Amino acid sequence: MLSVFFAGFGLSLSLIAAIGAQNAFVLRQGLRREHVFPVALFCAASDAILIAAGIAGIGIATERLPMLLPILKWGGVAFLAVYGAKAFRAAWKGGAALDAANTGAAPLGHILLTLAAITWLNPHVYLDTVVLLGSIANQYPGREWSFGLGAALGSFAFFFALAYGARLLSPLFARPAAWRVLDGFVAAVMWSIALGLAAR
Repeated sequence: MLSVFFAGFGLSLSLIAAIGAQNAFVLRQGLRREHVFPVALFCAASDAILIAAGIAGIGIATERLPMLLPILKWGGVAFLAVYGAKAFRAAWKGGAALDAANTGAAPLGHILLTLAAITWLNPHVYLDTVVLLGSIANQYPGREWSFGLGAALGSFAFFFALAYGARLLSPLFARPAAWRVLDGFVAAVMWSIALGLAAR
């Protein structure tokens, strides 16, 4: 049972660790120290819900509703393109991103809505959690939920480490130039994922 648990834990970490739109957003919130706990909790809980859905057989439903993935795909492309443009503008202007880091947090509702769009409009999230992790979990008959628990805890470990570990970089981000580089990086990540989705 433990070996199945750690198989889920390790696979989940390896899938999530790749830099993506969600990770870039969590990193930025951690650096700004804005709503760090709810942001990490939202990401990890979303993964846990999707992993559970995959184990319960929702992956089969997506195969029977082929129009669902294209809708998610183009919704995700549009959102990532717009969010990337916003990050690019912040990088170009420079001062705005630094001011945002030093002057009061954005409303939690706004942050969670943005994060929800980044998370739930990204088809890769469904492919990684519902389809891939769900189908692998079902390769362990009678122990699929042990695998799923390991995968969910891997997600929790990663997002909380990323969100709270980001503050170690705070001295670097006291400089305006560092925020401009980060915003440029976020824009590049968002646009590259949008292009990758559009090309699929």
